[in-house]
Amino acid sequence: MKEKGFTLVEVLIGMIILAVGLLALAGLQVTSIRGNSLSNNLMQATYIAQDGFEFMKNLPLDHASLTEGNHRDGDVTVSGIVFKRSYSIVSNDGLKTINYTVSWNDGKNHTLTFSTIRSQ
Repeated sequence: MKEKGFTLVEVLIGMIILAVGLLALAGLQVTSIRGNSLSNNLMQATYIAQDGFEFMKNLPLDHASLTEGNHRDGDVTVSGIVFKRSYSIVSNDGLKTINYTVSWNDGKNHTLTFSTIRSQ
């Protein structure tokens, strides 16, 4: 009489194949979490930069904040990440170039810069 079913060796081989597959999925999950974290930080940096950038664009051209040179605009902390804000002003023939930069470190250094040119 021939019995039907799986031997212990077949079951062990199946378990090993399943374990390798689950480990691969776990690696993909870690990559996905890192990508989502970077995306969230980039979104926060964009909001912070946009806010400061729009404020600068709406100042009168003779405002003290729009003097030529590099300026610090303080730090903002969101979800434990410190976003450092700065901007630079370059004057040229009645035009002012505003470069607004937000940088942060979440294990790696990141920088986001918005630029515009204003005239009278």
